[in-house]
Amino acid sequence: MTRVLPADQLLNHPDPLTREVARGYAGGSFLMDNGDGLKWYTVGRRALVPLGAALHVPRSLRKQIGRFEVAINLDFAGVLAGCRDRPPGETWISDELAEIYLHLHETGLAHSFETWRDGQLAGGVLGLVLGGAFIGESMFHRVTHASKVALVGLSRHLMVQGFLLLDAQIQNPHLERFGTYEVSGGEYRKLLQEALERKVNLLP
Repeated sequence: MTRVLPADQLLNHPDPLTREVARGYAGGSFLMDNGDGLKWYTVGRRALVPLGAALHVPRSLRKQIGRFEVAINLDFAGVLAGCRDRPPGETWISDELAEIYLHLHETGLAHSFETWRDGQLAGGVLGLVLGGAFIGESMFHRVTHASKVALVGLSRHLMVQGFLLLDAQIQNPHLERFGTYEVSGGEYRKLLQEALERKVNLLP
């Protein structure tokens, strides 16, 4: 299983790419390729997913949670492939960014929280971990409800592990159903700096 490194080690990592990406995300930016090349982006308001019991779980979803198993980093490449498996023009994970994610997984910055059913990968969330912040990059499902169950499981797991942030970056109606809320850029950077100082681990 891929190791999870403390934030200070990632921010000063001997690998130049890992160090650059870690510092960019620690500064509040994130990477995307919207068809015109890989670029750094920022948003005026940041979407945060509540942790643990604060997360709103729709009643229709509660009965589905026990029908999946969860895992961390069991099939990162599979989660990445699932996140990219969208109609042309609808994915922002270019070939270049996919290669970067695979590299960052090997160096301990990128991770996956997965749902499985009957021994098959059903869905998952891909993100970067810096201290007590899980910065969600993308999610997918192959089985109905699998990505939603992954989000619920991740939120609960992060609470148990002592994390401060589950960052969804940009609000959308799907996330809003779970009680995801927005904070200003300044408040986000303040929370992120606090999260960077937490000595926590994604792995149980």
